[in-house]
Amino acid sequence: MPFATILDAETIHAHTRAGYWVNRTITDHLDEAAAATPDKTAFVDARRSVTYSALKHEVDRCAQGLLALGVRPGDVVSFQLPNWIEWIVVHYAASRIGAISNPLIPIYRDREIGFMVALARSKVLVVPREFRGFDHPAMIERLRPQWPDLAHVLVVGEPSWDEFAATAWEQRHPADLAALRPDPNEVTLLIFTSGTTGEPKGVMHTHNTAIAANNPLPARLGITPDTVFHMASTLAHLTGFLYGARLPVQNGATCVLQDVWDAQRFAELVAEHAITYTSAATPFLHDLLTVPDLGAHDLSSLTRFCCMGAPIPRAIVREAREKLPGLVVLGGWGQSEDALVTLGIPGDPDEKLIDTDGYPWPGMRIRVVDAEGHELPPGGEGRLQVAGPFLFVGYAERLEMARAGFTGEWFDTGDLATVDADGYLRIAGRTKDVIIRGGENIPVAYVENVLYEHPDVEAVAVVAVPDPRLQERACACLVLTPGAAELGLADVRAFLAGKGVAKQYWPERVELLAELPRTASGKIQKFQLRDRLRRPAEAASSLRVPGR
Repeated sequence: MPFATILDAETIHAHTRAGYWVNRTITDHLDEAAAATPDKTAFVDARRSVTYSALKHEVDRCAQGLLALGVRPGDVVSFQLPNWIEWIVVHYAASRIGAISNPLIPIYRDREIGFMVALARSKVLVVPREFRGFDHPAMIERLRPQWPDLAHVLVVGEPSWDEFAATAWEQRHPADLAALRPDPNEVTLLIFTSGTTGEPKGVMHTHNTAIAANNPLPARLGITPDTVFHMASTLAHLTGFLYGARLPVQNGATCVLQDVWDAQRFAELVAEHAITYTSAATPFLHDLLTVPDLGAHDLSSLTRFCCMGAPIPRAIVREAREKLPGLVVLGGWGQSEDALVTLGIPGDPDEKLIDTDGYPWPGMRIRVVDAEGHELPPGGEGRLQVAGPFLFVGYAERLEMARAGFTGEWFDTGDLATVDADGYLRIAGRTKDVIIRGGENIPVAYVENVLYEHPDVEAVAVVAVPDPRLQERACACLVLTPGAAELGLADVRAFLAGKGVAKQYWPERVELLAELPRTASGKIQKFQLRDRLRRPAEAASSLRVPGR
């Protein structure tokens, strides 16, 4: 039974009349590209490549196979696949017949997969035989008793997938597929939030919301059919889904997929395929800039690096300009619930490109409100709210939770921010990340940005630790660059003093970590840090760098 949503006729009419919802599906774009440029390479992965004509053929055969397995419009097809062409095929095939795609991040294990597949009531689940040494079918066997709705498991790399490909496909006439083209206002995507704050939520998007989120990008970023995309973020995260699995096809372009992130290999791929555009979290850019022989690779084609999901430290932007002068680094902000809402504009002055999180896309509106819900003037810090055609249509089986996030048409993002007089966004932090020390707010994002400028700091997260007198104090969790000397609290404070940071914003505790806990998309999971720091004994053993 299809999931209920919060979508209503008034919203459909408004966004359709305004021209943002164009009533197209992703397979409409695939069909057009296959007809116009059948021999053009559509995708390249670590194992093979596929042309647009061949991709359409595989998608149609897979769609027929899903129908033969009993999949019907509104059923959920889950797939925990790496960034392989099979991922693309399964998603487009599900879209072709009106089924709901539920991509699952490859690093998720029993706890996450068990919860997500159960909530999605998945009818078919597709996994790899093995990826990065993990036995996915064995996990599925452990979990399958929890999933009464799951009818079929297909394993890429095992006979079940090969038999599906050989015998189940070609069961129906192509006209049958055309007749199943879904209503673009139906749900096409069930994607789980990446878990920076606790239990993941099943975010639902329609064909119209997903198509609309990509339609403005070419005009702002100079994307054409000659653009060569790259995606190393998992396609099961909204960044990978929109800008790796779908944006290339919406523009008839080529995309190079990387299933395991390796900065050295990325540099080689740029030179090999003349990659022009990539989207990833900030750590990916950091890794690229630290490739030992970066100058030995021809990276002249790479002109756009869109950093999404985390702030871009100014020091990294400056380093990128020095090492890759032809590259424009753009910061953006968005969520699973609202896609990419803001992004920098090439050609903007530095104070906009470096010090803001970008400008809204056409149709998307942002505002900042105070605790009572009153809109604040430019520069005022408060809760960030968003409205527009990219917004999701509810959380699966949690509609009341979704409705509770709205004030009229405005969705409360859970972020603290400011909007300047020119309409540019600056994220100050999550509402749950704010540190209130003795009644005074500490600007977390500001302090983190300054600490990133320290030459020995590779990554930083400033989080709150409980205090009996002041309620909260700030703790700086640091990952140091290889070979760096140990940084103590006095060192950190002296550095901040030298940078002119007000004393009341200085951390009162420093923890040195081997790494920061992150989601698959690179976002820092501050809730994990806070939880560990509240338990001193555990923190002492689980947070500190071995040998320090």
